[in-house]
Amino acid sequence: MNSDSSFSETRPTILIVDDMPDNLALMSNLLKDSYRIKVSTHGQKALEIASATLPDLILLDVVMPEMDGYQVCRHLKEDSATRDIPVIFLTSSTSSEDEARGFELGAVDYITKPVTPAIVRARVATHLQLKASADFLRDKSEYLAAEVVRRSMQIQAIQDVTILVMASLAETRDNETGNHIRRTQQYVRVLANHLQEHPRFSAYLKQKNAIETLFKSAPLHDIGKVGIPDNILLKPGKLTAEEFEIMKTHAMLGRESIERAERLLGYATDFLVCAKEITAGHHEKWDGSGYPQGLSGDDIPISARLMALADVYDAMVSKRVYKPSMSHEVVRDTIVQGRARHFDPDIVDAFLAEEDQFVKIYNRLSDEHAHAESGESGA
Repeated sequence: MNSDSSFSETRPTILIVDDMPDNLALMSNLLKDSYRIKVSTHGQKALEIASATLPDLILLDVVMPEMDGYQVCRHLKEDSATRDIPVIFLTSSTSSEDEARGFELGAVDYITKPVTPAIVRARVATHLQLKASADFLRDKSEYLAAEVVRRSMQIQAIQDVTILVMASLAETRDNETGNHIRRTQQYVRVLANHLQEHPRFSAYLKQKNAIETLFKSAPLHDIGKVGIPDNILLKPGKLTAEEFEIMKTHAMLGRESIERAERLLGYATDFLVCAKEITAGHHEKWDGSGYPQGLSGDDIPISARLMALADVYDAMVSKRVYKPSMSHEVVRDTIVQGRARHFDPDIVDAFLAEEDQFVKIYNRLSDEHAHAESGESGA
């Protein structure tokens, strides 16, 4: 008895819809030994049964009162839950126009009345087999799509962690905490979001994933500092002219390290292109007096111009072993004075519009706050 029940549960389900009880009885008797049968004499009730049970196939009479078979079929195909259920029309009409209409609505076959038992069983079996194959392929496709998403997220997470680890190593050599890179990437994103609709920036910032790429590339801006000797990088006092020239090489050292990574990879990516721009260009100045290439104005990549202001702001408001912190107001005035000299004037205007966000980011991710949370403040 348990075996019969198990067999019944695994058999395909067929919904038969016909307003004539005799026709329902005939079709049910033809198919009940091989399939689980659901029946309905009304179109609306058939739709309710289909939504609730999701049968494997529907045998649907065309001529019915209130809602005919064509209307039922249209509703089935409009519903994402039932649209993949194959529909076979049952009809006494032999009109090619009627058949064409049914196929246009999404039916898979026609069986004319009076039915021939062998033909009914054969066509039902064929379409159930086709549906089983389609379901298998659909499930496989969905599984593969989900697996691609999962693995892509995994790769992205590994990339993000690797970037932050590399950037943090560079920052720790410079007597700074990892919060500097976290703050600067947040500043860059605030500026980029503000400028997204600006006519000078929209073509760049509205590209797919442009702002996210900026955000993820920003932590690498000082990666080249790993190539600067400790006696210069960690010097608590002012650098000599010769030492400063060596310090300035960190911009191109960073670019060259990323270019080596590109060569190993074998092709360029948006992320690495952006990282190169930021690394090499964030010390360039709007008036051309910066380094390493002395670029000016729009010749400086937008990514580097955004990073320049973010980096200067954070460096000035942060306390370092060689200098005290400055107030936001003093830093703001310094940045305003650098408008159209050090910084792109429109980026300065964006900073002024979003300065409250800069203050909030700094307070939330301040070095003192990070030390307190980790227990370092009492050490």
